[in-house]
Amino acid sequence: MMKQSGFFDVEERLARLSGLGDQLEAFSRTVDFEVFRPDLDKTLAYSDGSKGGRPPFDPVLMFKILVIQTLNNLSDERTEYLINDRISFMRFLGLELSDRVPDAKTVWLFRERLTQAGAIDGLFNRFDAILRNAGYLPMSGQILDATLVAAPKQRNTNAEKNDLREGRIPQEWQDKPAKLSHKDRHARWTLKFTKAKRQDDGTMPFSDLAIPFFGYKSHVSIDRKYRFIRKWKTTHAAASDGARLREGLLDKTNTASSVWADTAYRSKANEDFMEKQGFVSKVHRKKPHLKPMPRHIQRSNAGKSVIRSRVEHVFADQKSQTGLFIRTVGITRATMRIGLANIVYNMRRFLFLERLNASA
Repeated sequence: MMKQSGFFDVEERLARLSGLGDQLEAFSRTVDFEVFRPDLDKTLAYSDGSKGGRPPFDPVLMFKILVIQTLNNLSDERTEYLINDRISFMRFLGLELSDRVPDAKTVWLFRERLTQAGAIDGLFNRFDAILRNAGYLPMSGQILDATLVAAPKQRNTNAEKNDLREGRIPQEWQDKPAKLSHKDRHARWTLKFTKAKRQDDGTMPFSDLAIPFFGYKSHVSIDRKYRFIRKWKTTHAAASDGARLREGLLDKTNTASSVWADTAYRSKANEDFMEKQGFVSKVHRKKPHLKPMPRHIQRSNAGKSVIRSRVEHVFADQKSQTGLFIRTVGITRATMRIGLANIVYNMRRFLFLERLNASA
């Protein structure tokens, strides 16, 4: 017969988790989640409850559930199960063992309401304000980059693909709402180029590899000093990186005017745009067509690379630590997913820098 677990057993287990370094507990200590309440309340504008029915869950608690979900790359069903299963999740959410836990449908509805209301920008900016108030101002210039984010592949006919490219809904789907709701009309195919690896016999293949890729693209601008994401945008995977530079991706509040980026961002339009806006371009130069790269440009690019490469660790963190992947359909939900991943990355980075400062 199992012995009844008492209050002290739970306390002891939590103390042990703290000793092992519970990341969520560190989140609770460092991030004041109450600052998100005004934005959440405004977006949800919950009814006053006079109509009866179960009272809705606290919006800050629900937002913290989205943070858990993003940190651990969980589906809604898995999120519901793990909140019930893990004491560390319950502690982070401020739930007792006897408390009601939101089910998968409730989590989905909450996220959907925030998504449809376009709340993610406000939430991202709210946390950015916390970073600035804590002294992490965007400094030393900024670095731009983009990464591909996979979405579930679609099995569409060539005619359907043509319709989607032209911005039309294929005829077959129009009278089938169930089918339509499962079809992602915004994600696109693109080619992902990867450097060819040296073969076993020591020879190098003639060309790099081009791998077909389906999904979305996450574009970010980070500040060079603290490496927080300051500006971001989501597009379909085939969108060009360079054009986004002129669509609000540059952070005008950075204390230095230098902008680093790879050759995808080098164009006459971008150089003119930056000059007009008072930015100094440190964008990589392209190799001249059919000519060798001049030595001085090679050296200059190498110097820029040292700084530009800092942005790579942002995407590496998002993909390896939190497994960034789109499970949903459509760009509005993909934007929500990537926006949450960006907030959570900034929270993790904030934790890291605060810990560094404390030990210094």
